[in-house]
Amino acid sequence: MDFNGKVVLVTGGAKGIGKAIVLEFLKHSAWVAFFDTDEANSRKLLKGADSGENLLYVRVNVADEEEVEKGVEEVVNNFGTLDILINNAGIGWTRDIYTRGMEEWDRILAVNLRSSYMLSKYCAPYLSKGRRKTPEEMNLLESTGYNVPKQGVIINIASTRALMSEPDSEPYSAAKGGLIALTHSLAISLGPWVRVNAISPGWINVSGENLRAIDHLQHPVGRVGRPEDIAKVCLFLASEEASFITGANFVVDGGMTIKMIYAE
Repeated sequence: MDFNGKVVLVTGGAKGIGKAIVLEFLKHSAWVAFFDTDEANSRKLLKGADSGENLLYVRVNVADEEEVEKGVEEVVNNFGTLDILINNAGIGWTRDIYTRGMEEWDRILAVNLRSSYMLSKYCAPYLSKGRRKTPEEMNLLESTGYNVPKQGVIINIASTRALMSEPDSEPYSAAKGGLIALTHSLAISLGPWVRVNAISPGWINVSGENLRAIDHLQHPVGRVGRPEDIAKVCLFLASEEASFITGANFVVDGGMTIKMIYAE
């Protein structure tokens, strides 16, 4: 898959899954911008990727609407356009319901859910190339034989925590569940000019920690996931090969959510 000339924006791109997504698109000739508040790891990525003008870092707190709007403008001013948005930024930690304050709830929802709506809002005019569902545009679509040229793409990184839970993870699970709902809503609102899909990763070893044999073997595929596993699915969903896919949620978890578990 060749993304030469395509401009990709990744949120939370300094490390983990986001970093893998950035590197995967660079490897396939895209122009890539990424938002993050982690300046140290962002600078390391800029230096390590050695991609020159093909890679742009913008320090943006995705929970702040003004920063998001200005950040998107900077990307477009730098690269001239925007074709693909990947909403990857996320935070979360466990705390029991009795002690978690509402400020913490609001912050997790702001970063994990509200930011994806804001990014989609400010990127949509560029992703759709200014097209809307007007009678004129729909007539033009008919005249082309219903072949939509230059579809924009939004990919939301959700989680299997939207489908199953561990204790004390309410705001994270709620945000990821909302992100899947936002995905199919945006797909209807922005189609046919923009395709919108979600990916729900399972256990992805983002820290590089040493894992036990049982950690791997409990997965039907025989291993824990790697950031590159998610990046490659992003690559496919952003490509022309996925032009008939929108509003879907792809569970990428090595089969864990389909596995029945019994106490022994």
